[in-house]
Amino acid sequence: MQMPDDISGYRFRDETIPAHGYMVPPIRTILAEEFGSARERIFEVGCGKGDMAHALSDTYDIVGIDPSREGIALANLKYPHLDLRLGSAYDDLAANFGSFKAAMSVDVVEYVAFPHKFAANIFELLADGGIAIVSAPYHGYLKNIAIAASGSMDFHFNSSQDYGRIKFWSIKTLGALMRDAGFVDITFRRVGRVPPLAKAMICIARKPPAS
Repeated sequence: MQMPDDISGYRFRDETIPAHGYMVPPIRTILAEEFGSARERIFEVGCGKGDMAHALSDTYDIVGIDPSREGIALANLKYPHLDLRLGSAYDDLAANFGSFKAAMSVDVVEYVAFPHKFAANIFELLADGGIAIVSAPYHGYLKNIAIAASGSMDFHFNSSQDYGRIKFWSIKTLGALMRDAGFVDITFRRVGRVPPLAKAMICIARKPPAS
């Protein structure tokens, strides 16, 4: 029997920079605000076939994992210079990879069955004072009304897609998840379209500095 988050059979579209390519500029901005021009090591949880890691690899050294065997096979074929490996957000990432000043996870948290374990493992992976960058599709009052009014509710919240989204986050609920894991200084940026109808939200959360 497969575990709920075994997505080893997930199929990836053969395209460079997927539909969330609009996430690259804001994530690059967040990292630049944090590190300036320093070339830091960044960990990516759920790297897929490596497009986001590749997009940022001109500035940062990216280490990533993904549970999809096909995804990692494609990533290693397309981007052999990147350190992208088969692995799960539920693994002991800190024990396997050490600590990082930043970790990112782009549009992954909506697919995981155990989000608290996901957030806790990212927290443990980070060095004291490090930042987590976690994005998810944005849901808010006005956007939800717009989805319903356009008759797109069944399409947007499609339950029949294999390996599809199983959780739908808001700023309030994603913030609470990160806070429960121990993060502080939690802020959000909405990206894509105008803010009330944003495509996605990016949560920036900090592991407390050592006391």
